[in-house]
Amino acid sequence: MSTATLTIDLDAIAANWRALDRLTGPEVQTAAVVKADAYGLGVTRVARALAQAGARRFFVAYAEEGAAVRQALGPGPQIAVLSGHMAGDTEMIFDLDLTPMLNSLDQITRHLESLPGHPFGVQLDTGMNRLGVEMLEWQAVAPILVDAGPELLMSHLACADEPDHPLNEAQLRAFHAMTDGTGLPRSLAATGGILLGPRYHFDLTRPGVGLYGGLPHAAAHPVVTLSLPVIQTREVEVGEAVGYGCTWIADKPSIIATVSGGYADGLPRTLSNKAQLWDGDTPCPLVGRVSMDLITVDITHLPEVPRFLDILGPHQGVDALAEFGGTIGYEILTGLGSRYARRHQEGAA
Repeated sequence: MSTATLTIDLDAIAANWRALDRLTGPEVQTAAVVKADAYGLGVTRVARALAQAGARRFFVAYAEEGAAVRQALGPGPQIAVLSGHMAGDTEMIFDLDLTPMLNSLDQITRHLESLPGHPFGVQLDTGMNRLGVEMLEWQAVAPILVDAGPELLMSHLACADEPDHPLNEAQLRAFHAMTDGTGLPRSLAATGGILLGPRYHFDLTRPGVGLYGGLPHAAAHPVVTLSLPVIQTREVEVGEAVGYGCTWIADKPSIIATVSGGYADGLPRTLSNKAQLWDGDTPCPLVGRVSMDLITVDITHLPEVPRFLDILGPHQGVDALAEFGGTIGYEILTGLGSRYARRHQEGAA
């Protein structure tokens, strides 16, 4: 088989959720962010594993993503939509019992007029300048909205992965200023915010990347293994080049393995001549350029030709691979391509 295999450890995801849940007090509820197809890992299986672990509230980016989660979980769990109540979403929000996190005065008006009495939350902008109702707008509408009974007031930290960044404290102060005295449930912390400590936890936390083995949750269980099959090997003599652009030239007789996978599969060209793949515990350098479908690897030092080489696994997680490519683990994780054979595994964590 020439298709690479992406193995997703569902027990590890569940264990990561439980570990983050234990970092907060018993009065704090821990939700789960499953947007972008559960960060590219398959929302149906992932959401069910998280629900089995104890999650009862889930966050998605768009209403259409909420539909997939509702189909996976059935009635009961709350599914919050971070993009809010967009034009054209009303019927889906109502029929599937989705909870929009309203981000603007337009969305607030749309929701209250089209779905009076339907659950909603409000996202507040405390300094990220991306989504949410701003301070002056909130002061104008808060008396009306608080009486309408939002299920959640939330905001999002811009620099939670940098614990000493001054914006964390500034956003915390702004969130208190906007929400103290409302008596409503509040949420400020995603994965990074959980790790900042109890002052950021409020009533609900929303871990995302930490569930899937990514930083800043350094203690997370590894979740993904990506095994690339070896298609062909060849002997390369001193002075011969490998791959597009002749960017790697052999300085000794070498054995080069060509493996299935490339930038069409979410493995960026910036990994060229930098990253490594693994045969069990043995690293093997990536040589030459990453092309659309193929990667070349120096396996001269291996005792025999392997059937597969791992580019993600226990020795090299998404953040380590991202560092080679000059990006972040989120981008590697969510960009893993549709051509991989996905295998969801239980019983390993």
